[in-house]
Amino acid sequence: MDNRSFDDNRIAHGYACDRPWLHKQVIERLRSDLNIVKNFHNGLDVGCGAGLSTRALKLICDSVIGTDISAEMIQACKETYDASEYTFYVAKAEETHLPETPYGIVTAAGVINWVDKDAFLENMNLVMAPKALLVIYDFWISDHMLGNDAYTEWFHNFYLAEFPKPPRNEEVWHQSDLPEGFIIKDQVTYRMRHEFDLDAFIRFMMTQSNVNLQIQSGQKTVNEIYRQMKQTLSPIFCETRQTLIFDAYSWYIERQ
Repeated sequence: MDNRSFDDNRIAHGYACDRPWLHKQVIERLRSDLNIVKNFHNGLDVGCGAGLSTRALKLICDSVIGTDISAEMIQACKETYDASEYTFYVAKAEETHLPETPYGIVTAAGVINWVDKDAFLENMNLVMAPKALLVIYDFWISDHMLGNDAYTEWFHNFYLAEFPKPPRNEEVWHQSDLPEGFIIKDQVTYRMRHEFDLDAFIRFMMTQSNVNLQIQSGQKTVNEIYRQMKQTLSPIFCETRQTLIFDAYSWYIERQ
């Protein structure tokens, strides 16, 4: 994994403070889908960002480690989470360290779009215990707010027009694509909801990769984008809170 577009203090802070903790809902669904009734001994969270996904993994693990390619993200994690409960270090998804005890579960949230699949799974084969679980998941904003058609129009006619989606690998993994020793147990898609006020929604949108790329490249400034979004979104929010719909998926893969 060598995408460094997120390697920035502003984005690290935004991930830590301005993103909703939907990862908890993903873990709760995992627990229900696979009937998990007791904690794993240890877990690894690959591509942990500012630690929200690691915090979610801790709900079902006695101990957790989070890794990310971004030193700024890892620094944000270390400043946010208790070192007696969480360990973080900088590493590519394909190059996580060998643990003293192989992991019982590994999560990777919003990571596989950027990894070398074969190198990643080779690394997972080294660090995971037999029968361990690899959970690959992601969620993203949709073009739908509850009862708000004006948002759908804004999403397509302003947001995607001004901030085109950057290219990424969106390959869906199939059993035939995986090396021997990894079995897909299930792949599920679902939706989640989160309520925002106007300012919180804009701050969240400022952490999106397509927005961040324009800031990093110098095409637009943070203040310029914030003003644009406030001007175009104010009539949609009308000084009320709105519920955004997120699309999501989870893949449950077992190491044999």
